[in-house]
Amino acid sequence: IVLLAAGLLLQTVNPEIFLHLSSDCGRPPLNTRIVGGQDALAGSWPWQVSLQKTNHFCGGSLINNLWVLTAAHCIPSGNPAGLTVFLGLQSLQGSNPNKVSRTVAQIIVHPDYNSVTSNNDIALLKLSSSVSFTSYISPVCLAASDSSFYSGVNSWVTGWGNVGEGVGLPSPQTLMEVEVPVVGNRLCYCDYSSEGITITDNMICAGLTEGGKDSCQGDSGGPMVSKQGGRWIQAGVVSFGVGCARPNIPGVYTRVSQYQNWVNSQITSNQPGFITFTSTGTNSDLSVSCTGLPPIPTTTPTTTTTTTTTTTTTPTTNTTTTTPTTTNTTPMTNTTSNMSVTTSTTSATANSSNTAPTTPTITTPLTTTAMTSSSSPTSHTTTTTASTTPKREYQIMFS
Repeated sequence: IVLLAAGLLLQTVNPEIFLHLSSDCGRPPLNTRIVGGQDALAGSWPWQVSLQKTNHFCGGSLINNLWVLTAAHCIPSGNPAGLTVFLGLQSLQGSNPNKVSRTVAQIIVHPDYNSVTSNNDIALLKLSSSVSFTSYISPVCLAASDSSFYSGVNSWVTGWGNVGEGVGLPSPQTLMEVEVPVVGNRLCYCDYSSEGITITDNMICAGLTEGGKDSCQGDSGGPMVSKQGGRWIQAGVVSFGVGCARPNIPGVYTRVSQYQNWVNSQITSNQPGFITFTSTGTNSDLSVSCTGLPPIPTTTPTTTTTTTTTTTTTPTTNTTTTTPTTTNTTPMTNTTSNMSVTTSTTSATANSSNTAPTTPTITTPLTTTAMTSSSSPTSHTTTTTASTTPKREYQIMFS
């Protein structure tokens, strides 16, 4: 309470200082949520933004006072014309006293974004002017490249998407939140293999085995966050799914930790706050196997034998002594976790070589967030005049 009061005082006395402290990311003073599948209280998720062209079509997250992170499939053309970003928004209808809006000056789509495979589904939006932070508008922290998200890590997804497959968010269209556990990449790979979709190292999955809670159309581009040490850290960007909240079909998100280098190469001043999220315990995903899934790398010691020949010469005898020297070398091990992020975690272009999956079954971009439990692959993108080519969408669903 004392720290919160001090933070609010700092904001009141000197908003510029508060505005530029990247260390203040991920600390919403009004967030008290402990359960999911419900309306979000005002100020609970102050980094959540709504992308609109006449109507809401995608979500996004504020990462500093001038930049927003979203999904590439939300704005694949890279054209900012007619696009407005709303911050501090609680509902899409009715009064929003804390609402602030900005047009978009620049859109940067990841150069290796693949609209067929949804690989590298990430983009940055530069606002027309900076925003001041308040209790209802503040940035989220981003997962650093060395972060690890084991199976079962609690995460929250927010948005204004559908509440079921084909079921829109009812009036007044209040921001929704849902809590879902991380699903390891190995299990997610197995779950999606039957759909002809390849889960890559640039993706992270979340959902319940029994279904019932998920993101959905209209949630695309929005944040998936986890809490650590009092900070909320964004692990994923809503990307796609097959239907919404179906059993054994988790939602798929762009893995933020893979893009630290790329984000920092685009935002050269007042850079976003990257925080390492560390999972504890044992990662159950390491025990998962299925047809086509690469085996987990194992550590095999390599022995190198070096033979040294020493020649000693005396006036009467030439003696040659050979002494074998053995050197044991322990190779570095890339430990595969639910986020096979290891060596390429922050490469801006490294993951474009992932095998493209066969044409996905019923996939559409998730441009609208919906907490629902239906069935049919879609990109969580709300189809409006602002939407472009449909991609896999998923919705936030309530049980």
